Amino acid sequence: MKHYNFADQFRSLYDKAVQLYAAGQTGAGTFFTSDESAFLAANGINAQHLYDYAEDHNNGGEPGYDRALAIELIRRDYFLNVQNGKPSRRSLEASSLPAKSDAVQGIEWLPRLIPKTKAKLHGELPASLMYSCGGDRAFFTKHDIHPAEFLSLVWRNESNDAAVVDWVVKRNAAP
Repeated sequence: MKHYNFADQFRSLYDKAVQLYAAGQTGAGTFFTSDESAFLAANGINAQHLYDYAEDHNNGGEPGYDRALAIELIRRDYFLNVQNGKPSRRSLEASSLPAKSDAVQGIEWLPRLIPKTKAKLHGELPASLMYSCGGDRAFFTKHDIHPAEFLSLVWRNESNDAAVVDWVVKRNAAP
């Protein structure tokens, strides 16, 4: 595996996914060769992640390559250095997430976003969920938080949801 060129390889696959989606091709499983899929898997990423980025990129311009790369660099770091390159055998049940309207300390979406972010970090998001989807991006925009910044925050406080909530509350209070 090449580490130095990861961003370049990721960029070429991101661009390929965006172009294929724009041309009308659908289905994450149809986007990449076996070698490309192996590269993604070796870095803790799957075709669905890039498909979701491509779909949202084509339908609204976000999250965009830069945010996608920042997110996947953190996921990759966790995968390689915490999971030792071994994928999780679990998958988050989407139905187990709190409702989109649930709030903690008056902040809607946050109770849902924390476990969803942990699932992204661990590589446990089902194909039906995307980290940094439209709802997540609305939350991040409203609270002035970069999606990768939040992913990193959750990693640092993986077993302390209250610390994540406190950080978001403080961010909201900042001028």
